[in-house]
Amino acid sequence: MTDELPRDALRLDDVAPGPSVVTIGAFDGVHRGHQTLVRRAVDAARSRGVRSVAMTFDPHPAAVVRPGSEPPFLQTLADRVARLHDGGVDEVVVLRFTRELAALEPQAFLEEVLVGRLAPVKVVVGTNFRFGHRAAGDVVVLAEGGELHGYEVEAVTLLELDGEPISSTSVRDRLAAGDVAWSTRALGRPHEVVGEVVAGDGRGRTIGVPTANVAVPPGLLVPGNGVYAGHARQGERRWPCVTNVGTRPTFDGTGVTVETHLLDAEVELYGQPLAVSFEHRLRGEQKFDGPDELVAQITRDLDTAQALLRG
Repeated sequence: MTDELPRDALRLDDVAPGPSVVTIGAFDGVHRGHQTLVRRAVDAARSRGVRSVAMTFDPHPAAVVRPGSEPPFLQTLADRVARLHDGGVDEVVVLRFTRELAALEPQAFLEEVLVGRLAPVKVVVGTNFRFGHRAAGDVVVLAEGGELHGYEVEAVTLLELDGEPISSTSVRDRLAAGDVAWSTRALGRPHEVVGEVVAGDGRGRTIGVPTANVAVPPGLLVPGNGVYAGHARQGERRWPCVTNVGTRPTFDGTGVTVETHLLDAEVELYGQPLAVSFEHRLRGEQKFDGPDELVAQITRDLDTAQALLRG
């Protein structure tokens, strides 16, 4: 973590004092449940003629409270901030999560963090919202604080998809299992990773299937090993693609790589950032007897991807 914030994000000390409708959470992935919280906060703020504020944290609280236990992120902080703004909030406040912040008792958190500059008239959270030292604060404690400080609390029940609550954890679990269909529905969009295109071993070009080797930042989640169809994006340019996530067992590779082949396009991407989405899982990772068998399967993968992405 650095002190540098993404564009359009604020530290709490930089927020102008004034009334707000606030929604609070880690918001990793900004999935459909998060989108509901944001929408309720934005609507409430507009009806009251005040600003809407989404408050989030960096780094993940678990990285401070139990270092090493933090989950992989579904998106970068910059993407999280952008998605929250896309939901219509006026301001995104990023709290620097520190041991000092983690040690605040719930009432101190309300007084020192929530009430001071934001002067909430309403706070919108999920029913599972917890805050304060050892997560001792819950929706009941938040509502008791509202009676004291003059704000209303709305606790929103978690959305479910196919009988499973939509949460950042459930999306991570599904992606780790390669279930990009469920995660796309839960997120409201395909999962995407962004990284710089770096030099690989060049083997894809030698077999007629050149790939861009995407260096995904540490801590960012990639789906489980396998082959996926989706789209690659750079600025306003967008191409259908097939992406392999895995260790390249046919060539005794080590370490997981993300390699993307653009369909029907040859573009020089080396040294540039590239976003890759995961829309369809074509198959799991396989070890083939040699390059010829691998190329035959890749040809089938490309045909399947073309049909899925164009259909």
